[in-house]
Amino acid sequence: MFENLLPALNEHNLPYPDTIHPIVVHFVIAMVLFAFLCDVIGYFTKNYRLFEVSWWNMFFATISIFIAIIFGQIEAGLSLAYDAVEPVLNLHTIIGWSLSGIIAAITSWRYVIRLRDSKTIPISYLGVGLLLTMLVCVQVYLGDKLVWVYGLHTTPVVEAIKEGIL
Repeated sequence: MFENLLPALNEHNLPYPDTIHPIVVHFVIAMVLFAFLCDVIGYFTKNYRLFEVSWWNMFFATISIFIAIIFGQIEAGLSLAYDAVEPVLNLHTIIGWSLSGIIAAITSWRYVIRLRDSKTIPISYLGVGLLLTMLVCVQVYLGDKLVWVYGLHTTPVVEAIKEGIL
């Protein structure tokens, strides 16, 4: 009954021209990594203006990661995931949802630090930023693996699955 209301799926098995999740998530990745870089440089050079740059990058990364997750969930649901890809896709999903909470918590902590003294940050915050950076790198690896190894939403893989080859 409702099938007629939904748009047809294209050769990528999506209702829109290409994947949106990678586009949005690359902004999140860039903002988180750049925020950490600004904090490190600001900490060692005592250039407190970089802390403001870092704060705004984390603020917008926090908003953007939820948009990335929404499209990630939609696209994962439409991906025609085959048995070999399921463990990587599940781990990528769990880490993605976890990162949304972690980034929101770190941004909240950063806001409190900013309110107390906008010209310094504690070394413990840099340590947490380093851990966040490493977790983001693991997530990037898993996302790359989903596309470049397993071929999710690529035309040849979609066709192979529809033809029953995979």
